[in-house]
Formats: sequence, C-alpha cells, structure tokens
Amino acid sequence: MIVDLIVSALILFGALFVLLGSLGLAKLPSFFMRLHAPTKASTLGVGALLLGSAIYFSTRDALTVHEILILIFLFLTAPVSALLMARAGLHRGLDGHNPDREWPEDGKRED
Repeated sequence: MIVDLIVSALILFGALFVLLGSLGLAKLPSFFMRLHAPTKASTLGVGALLLGSAIYFSTRDALTVHEILILIFLFLTAPVSALLMARAGLHRGLDGHNPDREWPEDGKRED
C-alpha cells in the first residue's frame, strides 16, 4: 500500500515535470531558454518516472536494473547534449533573443 502511494507520487511528479518541460520548449522565446526547459525539467521528470517504475517492478518481482541503467544513461547524456547544442548556438552567433521578433527602428528593445 505504501509502495503504491510512493510509486503513484513519483509517476505524477514525473509527468508534471515532463509536461512543464514540454510547455517550456513550446512557449519560451529564445533558443537558450527553449534548450534549458526540456533539459532540466524533462530529465527530472523522466528520472522520477523511471524511479517509480523501478520501485514498482522491484517490489513485484526481483530487482530490476534496466530502469536504473536508463536513468544513469539519461543523467549522463542529457546535460552533455544540452551543452553541445548551446555551444553550437553560440558558434552560430545566437545571442539569446528570438530572431523572428521585430525590434523598433531606433534599436531600443521593448522589454
């Protein structure tokens, strides 16, 4: 009973963070902000989902290591891939602002 509550809480927590990461990817204005949202939030969300799955299946059967291995792989590769994409954005000359946004003629930004 307690294990089911913990697993349910982890799954809901993970789903909420994956949703927030997806919304950030869709709604944030600049490349670097859109890169940050799914990297941080979705890593935490998928991590919670995998941890909940590992707890559930470990209490039902034997100890499962598949979810733990996926979790370790995710925590190692997500920050590295985000770093590489951010560096690629810097090398392309992205300054962090949306290039599609229209700026006033006098060069002042309307923030």
